[in-house]
Order: sequence, then C-alpha cells, then structure tokens
Amino acid sequence: MHFNSPRRIATAHGITALLAANGVDSRADLHTWLNEQASRTALRTVKGVRPKTVDYIGNLVGRSQVAIDVHLRAFATDAGISGLTFQQLQAVYEETAALLGHEPGGFEHAVWRFKSQTVQQGQL
Repeated sequence: MHFNSPRRIATAHGITALLAANGVDSRADLHTWLNEQASRTALRTVKGVRPKTVDYIGNLVGRSQVAIDVHLRAFATDAGISGLTFQQLQAVYEETAALLGHEPGGFEHAVWRFKSQTVQQGQL
C-alpha cells in the first residue's frame, strides 16, 4: 500500500483500531465481520472510509464486490450511463456481471484495469 499522505495513514490507523476493538484478528475474521451490516456501518465511521473503501476491503478478503471509483464511473459514462448514485451504478455493474456470467468483483477489476490503462495511455 502506498500511503503518501498523513490523512491516509490516519485512516489506516483508524481502521486498524476499529478491527482490533472488534476482535478482528485475521483475514477470515474480517471476511465474516463484513457479513454484518452493522460492521460495514461501523467501518464507515472511520474518517476517510467511504462505501468504495468498504467494498474494496471486502474484495481484499475474498468477497466479490463492486467498489465504484472514478475509473468505473468513467467507463459507465463512456457507455452512456451517467447520473446514477453509487448504489445504482453498483447495481448496474452487479447485474451486468451476472448477465455475463462473471463474479462482480472480477468484472469490476477487469473494467478498472481496462480504464486505468486507458487513462495511463492518455486515451480518455
């Protein structure tokens, strides 16, 4: 992880403190802990943690989720889908993944990689 700002370091410390306070000591613990909406809500109380962060952490521990970020929004806009809330766009990606026979997290990652490579190449 590349922490290049004090804010990100503070967020990492906040997440660590919350997980320790809730007895989350392993990847398996975190995977199980995230099954509860109350846990996901508690994670959002950490300064700097937004819905994308919660979903991304879930992906890191083997949950298949769509973490909407700037790349996924840009890809959707390129496809003519714009003006949706985080939850609406997440539902679009989840349904598309299901229609294509893919896990949501795998589909999200493929779109993210494609769009991030496009941005790096200067092809917006």
